[in-house]
Amino acid sequence: MKKYLFLLGLIAMSFQLNFSAIFIPYSQKIPGTSLSFDMTPIPAGAFWMGSDEGSASDQKPRHSVRVDAFWMGTHEVTWDAFELFLDKQYEQTITEGGVPARVDALSRPSLPYLDMTFGMGKEGKPAVGMTQYGAIQYCHWLYLKTGIFYRLPTEAEWEYATRAGSADRFFFGSNEEALGDYAWYADNSRQSTQEVGTKKPNPWGVYDLYGNVSEWVIDYYEADFYARSQSNNPVNLARKLYPHVLRGGSFASLSSELGSPVREKSDPAWKRIDPQIPKSQWWFPEAPFVGMRLVRPLITPSPEEIEAYYTQAPLVDY
Repeated sequence: MKKYLFLLGLIAMSFQLNFSAIFIPYSQKIPGTSLSFDMTPIPAGAFWMGSDEGSASDQKPRHSVRVDAFWMGTHEVTWDAFELFLDKQYEQTITEGGVPARVDALSRPSLPYLDMTFGMGKEGKPAVGMTQYGAIQYCHWLYLKTGIFYRLPTEAEWEYATRAGSADRFFFGSNEEALGDYAWYADNSRQSTQEVGTKKPNPWGVYDLYGNVSEWVIDYYEADFYARSQSNNPVNLARKLYPHVLRGGSFASLSSELGSPVREKSDPAWKRIDPQIPKSQWWFPEAPFVGMRLVRPLITPSPEEIEAYYTQAPLVDY
């Protein structure tokens, strides 16, 4: 019996070592191309979410939350990767060996009728202007390309990864004067997106968490959600199209509008100039400050859960 228990212990230890060995930073290649993006591990843990300081009631009450382990994109999704999804012909042109039928059959965004870079350029810069639905479908495209489940972060995952163990307003402390070392925002951005990764990262190796572009998360926005949020892997699933939560602020944000607990929300006015009826499910033509960042959960969901996440129908716009 002792020998049996000893062997079980060795098997369990081996499993733990092998399991932890795979939870390391990695670079994800997009098959058939020279493009790749980097992911960094975010360990499971608990933290205090929100803030009881200041006048922002939607950050209250500060409450304890636990999240499971996941990888997070070290950078916001850039145009070079997003444009492959946006333009099927472009993808076919540069993809060695051709585009698999399962990828080719995926619904793509309508090609925008205006310059979705808004004159800010593409090289090394974050993709902007996509709706949350468009961001989720980009994740779907990546799944079909790579076989790996990528998705948007939950609001709790985003704040936990951004804080990286800090309880202060910023992951580097509370000194607003140091913000320029870590963020592109109104004071230094020249009112434009900037190349990703050119500022200092947080302690977990993630760049541009404050400023550059506001980042989609999964959650539906409700100002009072924290008062009834669950403590384990919370997420507030959408029942309506507006508003959804974004995090991090953008190149246009004032320093006072940035911080780990700060919550933003989507606005139908971002489609005001869209002439289509109903409005496009893919683009926000008045939101050059909206982008996205990927996460990958350490524990992969079931095929049924993955399918449900990617195939959820877009909510009808106004």
